[in-house]
Parts: sequence; C-alpha cells; structure tokens
Amino acid sequence: MSDTSKKKALDISLMKRVFHFVKPYRSFFIASLTLAIVMAIFAPVRPYLIQLTVNKSIHNNLSIPHWIQQIIFLKNSNDIFSFIVNITIFQIIFLLVESAVRFAFTFITSWLGQNVVKDLRVTVYEKVVSLNLSQFDKTPIGTLTTRTINDIESINDIFSDGLIPIVADLLTIVITLATMIWMDWRVTLVSLIPFPFLIVATYYFKESVNKSFMTVRNAVAALNAFVQEHLTGMHIVQAFAAEDRELAKFNVINKEHRNANIKAIFAYSVFFPVVELVLAISTGLLVWWVADKKLDAGLLVAFILYLNQIFRPLRVIADKFNVIQMGMIAAERVFKVLDNEDVLPPAPKGENFESPVKIQGQISFDKVWFAYNEEHYVLKDISFDVKAGETVALVGHTGSGKTSVISLLNRLYHIQKGAINIDGVNIESYPIEKLRSSIGVVLQDVFLFSGSVLDNITLRNPLISKQAAIDACKMIDLHDFIMQLPGDYDYNVMERGSTLSLGQRQLISFARALLYNPAILILDEATSSIDTESELLIQKAIDTLIADRTSIVIAHRLSTIRKANKIIVLDKGEIKEIGNHEELLALGGFYSKLHEMSYDKQQNVVS
Repeated sequence: MSDTSKKKALDISLMKRVFHFVKPYRSFFIASLTLAIVMAIFAPVRPYLIQLTVNKSIHNNLSIPHWIQQIIFLKNSNDIFSFIVNITIFQIIFLLVESAVRFAFTFITSWLGQNVVKDLRVTVYEKVVSLNLSQFDKTPIGTLTTRTINDIESINDIFSDGLIPIVADLLTIVITLATMIWMDWRVTLVSLIPFPFLIVATYYFKESVNKSFMTVRNAVAALNAFVQEHLTGMHIVQAFAAEDRELAKFNVINKEHRNANIKAIFAYSVFFPVVELVLAISTGLLVWWVADKKLDAGLLVAFILYLNQIFRPLRVIADKFNVIQMGMIAAERVFKVLDNEDVLPPAPKGENFESPVKIQGQISFDKVWFAYNEEHYVLKDISFDVKAGETVALVGHTGSGKTSVISLLNRLYHIQKGAINIDGVNIESYPIEKLRSSIGVVLQDVFLFSGSVLDNITLRNPLISKQAAIDACKMIDLHDFIMQLPGDYDYNVMERGSTLSLGQRQLISFARALLYNPAILILDEATSSIDTESELLIQKAIDTLIADRTSIVIAHRLSTIRKANKIIVLDKGEIKEIGNHEELLALGGFYSKLHEMSYDKQQNVVS
C-alpha cells in the first residue's frame, strides 16, 4: 500500500472515530445536512428572478413563466409595474427566509461542533487522569495541555468550518453550474474557460497552507510545553539568573511559529488575488460573448451573479479543506492519548469489595522488583512485612528507593515482579478508589491547588463537612494559624500555595491526610523542611495517629526514626538491614553509619 493510500485509510479511520462522538447528536447532524441542501437549492433562485426583472423591464412583452406568476401572485403578466413590485416583495421575503436558513445552518453546525468537543474533551481528560504516573514522567505537561485544549478545538473546526460547510459549498457550486448550463451551455463554457487554472491554483494553495499549518501546530505544542515548564520552574530560572538564556530559547521556538504563519499568510496573499483575477477574466469573457452574440442583458446580469456564487466558495474551500486536514492531524494526536493502554487495570472480576469491612493495614512486600524503565531496576527483590498498627521507618541515602516503595504501595506505578499485599490481598485486586482512600499520604513536595484553604484540605469533597476539616486542623494545632489568615478557611492560597510558607503548606497537607482517616499513613520526609516549632506540632499529631494506624515514615530526623517499631535500611534499591533502632545500632552496619551522619548534621545545625 502506498503512502497516499495509507494516509487516506488513516483519515477515514479517524473520521469514523470522530463521528462516533456525533451519534448522540445525530438529528442535529442530519438537520445541518438538510439545511445545506436547502441553501444550495435556494442559491440560483434570486439571480434568475433578477434576470426576469431586467429582461421584463427592457422587453415589456416578455413572456413570464406561469409558475413564476403564481409564486408572486401576478394577475396580469403585461402590467410591468405590478410585476416589478410583486417580484421585489417576493425577493425580499425570499431573502429573509434564505437568511434564516443560513443562520440556522451556521448555529446548528457550530452547536454540533461544540458539543462534540465537550464530550471529547471530557473523554480525554478522563483518560489522562487514569494514566499511570510514568506517562507524566515521560510526557511534558504542556503537550498534554495542547492535546486537551488546542487539538480538540481543531476537531470542532471540522464541523463548524470544515466538513459540513464544504458539503454546502460544493452543493451550491454543482446546482449553480447545472442552472447555468440549463440556461445557456455556450455562455457557461465561455465564462468558465479560466476555471481549470483556478483548480490548479487551489490545489497548490491547499498543499502549501497544509504544510505551513502542520509546522504551526508543532510549534504551538512546543511553545505550550516550554511556557508551562518555565512558568512552573520560574523560581529556579530567576534564582540562577537564567532569564536571558531561557528567553533566547523561547525566541527560537517563537520564530519557528512566526515563520510557519508567515508562509501560510504568503500563500493566502497569492491565492486570493489569483481568484479575483480569474473571476475578472471570466466576467470579461462573459461580457464579450453576450455583447458579441447580442444576448439579453438579464442573462448577463444573472451569469455575473452565478459566477460570484461559484467563485465565492472557491475562495475559501481550499482553506476549509486545510481545516479538515488540520482537524485530522489534531484527531490523530488526541486519539493517540485515548489509545494509550498504560493505565491502571481494573480489579479482577469476581473480587467482592463491597463489604463495609475496613482495611486493617497489614502490609507485605514479596520479592518485589521495580524499574521506571525496563533496563534499570530501582528496587531489587524487596521483601518485608508490616503488621497492622506498626510504624515502619524507611531510611537510606538519596536514590536508595525509599520513595519508590511508597509509590508502589498505592499503585502509582506497576511492579515488574513480585507481589504487594494489604491484609493478605494483592493490591491489584482492590478497586483503586478503595485502595487509595485507605492510604493517607503527606509528601515532601506539597502541592496545593488554587482555591481556599478549606478546598485544599477537603479536596472539594462534598461529603466532608467544614466542621470535620476544622476538627482535623485542631488535632495538629493548625486551626489557630488558619483563623489568623484573612478569611480564615476561605483564604485563597493561590496556585501551588505560593502565598504560604513551605512549613504551612506541609501542615495543610498533613491535615488533608488526617481528615480522610486512612488505615495506612505514609509520611515522605514530611518534616524535613519545617522549622522546629512546626515539627513539634506535627510530631504531636503523629504520636496520636500512629498508635492505631499502620505508618510508613521516610525521615532523616532521629526523633521520628527512634519511635518506629521497625526500621528498613535501603541502599541502591536493596534491603540491607531490618530491625529496631537499638538492634541496628548494635550491628554497626549501614544504619549505624547513617545514624552517625544524621546525628553529626543535627549537632552542627544546633551549634
């Protein structure tokens, strides 16, 4: 199969998938096609009526077709005044009806496109949030933003500016040409002598603009990804005085975007004058032929109007074909997201977790191997058990695999080998909602959404009352701090919590975990960036929580580690030692060295 055939087959396949989202609105789609046919039928009517009016004004004895007399309610065909008045009134009414039909067509096609876009965007967003976390590690956020917003908007153009309007324009051209041939085929052929040249020009215009628009789309995706990344990391850019270097990179991408648009603009600048030139030549040939053959003046006027009805859609039809092509390119990108199979699999059928029995929190890692990519394992043959209600500390150097362990526990990633069980059940057998709702997480890098403090604590869960959030904040002595904020719990923390200190953000994140009352609590360096006073507040809450809750703690602070029932020492993805604080110190191994380094560091900070 040739590349062209493959491309056509792909476009047909993509169009079928796009039209799958049209099914709920089938009646509106049929209505838009019906209105397109009606507009095409209406197109030659007014020029023909104008032709009759001109000829009747010149030749009073001109015979008027009987069906025209009936339509305009003309009683005496020889009364020229009555004829002109009646036919003018009819044309005004007809023009109003035609305008109403055109309005309905434009509104319905746009309404259809917007509803398809709405449904498609919801489907894509649902897919994006179901993807494995590894997909976000590999895909720039700006690219996914482009797929969800810009590319889907291009699919809307297929309906509002592409496929259905092209059908309407082609029908108008065909019916107008048929009318011209019916009226006088010789005049039609003479006036359309330059038409093949216009067809060739239209083809080259379409190809040129199509290439430019493809480059524009790629440049837009690159711009979105660059801006998204650098706005998120603006504090790093400014902290290292890298504004000029990053601006230079932005200028390169922006120039590519500009150059692609200029090429498209150049194609438009050439094509539209060519269309006007061909229309002028056709009009000139028409006038010459009518004058030479001494034909009716009304015929000349009608054919000038018909030529405009043919050339007017041709001015934009190539552009509309490009709209469809760009919509197909956008659809291909969007459906690549929808076809991504790297998602969390559902719980196996037959597993029944509808019972109200709460997860107790017994955890077992059984010979677990995990790699972010298949070549480099970051966890190797990890096995350990945690009894319900126990507190386990994970310690080790940076990169030893501590965070990977807790990421696997709530199924943010897939394991390659082994099994992870909670209460004796493989975590892949749990519905993801039940699993994650039973695990509370406080991460080192706290993320807060734009909105109020209350929204960030409850995550806008309507089932959680404000009083419950207040009670959770009181447990960690956060309530008094929040009440000092302007608007207290309604205080807007801004995007990523930029108006709060890191310690305050971590306290809010901790309150969020407390509120959901999880069976398993995960603290990933939760107190590593908090001052001593704030740490005491959190430590007080931790002491209360871990008494009846399974807890996995990643921490460098000795006070947190000492209270753990069990300490697991990781190094380069392997478990080196397991035991409590005293047992591991007595071994004089990895933990003893880490303890000594941590103790020295804290002594230096104090001094």
